[in-house]
Amino acid sequence: MPRSERGEGMTAADLMCVCIARQVVDGEVLAQGLATPLVAAGYLLAWKTHAPNVSFASAIGQSLCQEGAPLGLATIESLWLDRSVVTYGFVSAAVDMLPRVRPKEFFRPGQVDAAGNFNNIALGADYRRPRMRLPGTGGIPDVTPVLSDICLYVPRHSRITFVERLDFRSGLGHDAQRRHGRGPRYLVSDLGQFDFERGRMRLTHLHPGVSMELVQAKTGFTLDVAEDLGTTLPPSEEERRLLGEIIDPLGIRRLEFLSGPERRLALAAIVEAERSATGGAGD
Repeated sequence: MPRSERGEGMTAADLMCVCIARQVVDGEVLAQGLATPLVAAGYLLAWKTHAPNVSFASAIGQSLCQEGAPLGLATIESLWLDRSVVTYGFVSAAVDMLPRVRPKEFFRPGQVDAAGNFNNIALGADYRRPRMRLPGTGGIPDVTPVLSDICLYVPRHSRITFVERLDFRSGLGHDAQRRHGRGPRYLVSDLGQFDFERGRMRLTHLHPGVSMELVQAKTGFTLDVAEDLGTTLPPSEEERRLLGEIIDPLGIRRLEFLSGPERRLALAAIVEAERSATGGAGD
């Protein structure tokens, strides 16, 4: 079996980026929020491979672009602002553009339940004194009732994130009473891929080396499992080359897997490497 088919040399970040890229259809409008480098890298990989005619709608600068740029931290705006063909305000985008264009968008939930409802507000029953304050809803409550191509991604699959009952709800899933949109259709984690057959999360693919028992043990509700459960195809050598050399040579995509001191050290190293590569641009 060829090395690329065995998945040797790949990272979880590469595998998730490739899964995200494979969901992209050429010609789509791809929406991206803030601080989602895995999604940005996946979109750019699709653009560099099978989807050269996509457009990027970004919350960074509230712009629409038809070409991308390598990921950065201090220079992240150049991914969008330097290449924008139009800029827009959030209100006009939510009221006018989203209902007409209906882009594809990936969200990272702090909690997600079996129906695809998700929480980015706080962990803990008391809103005023939560165990952990999450980044917040942003435009999630505005767009999830409208969009019909919602996808989710979870870099660290655990029972903390996959829960029977949300502490709060910011993103609308497969609610029986919803009148618009369709709820999430796809989720990828560092353990596998899922769809929402009949409105409930269903495991469709295990990542290489991952068992179904492990996925279920790290999920806080009983998973539906596809009868034809498959194994995720690893990234090819060319896909890994594009991610590591062209799209994200600084390795920013791996930050979504880190926390605490490890993340701070990685951030400092990436900022220093970016400063050296750009001659101090972004200072």
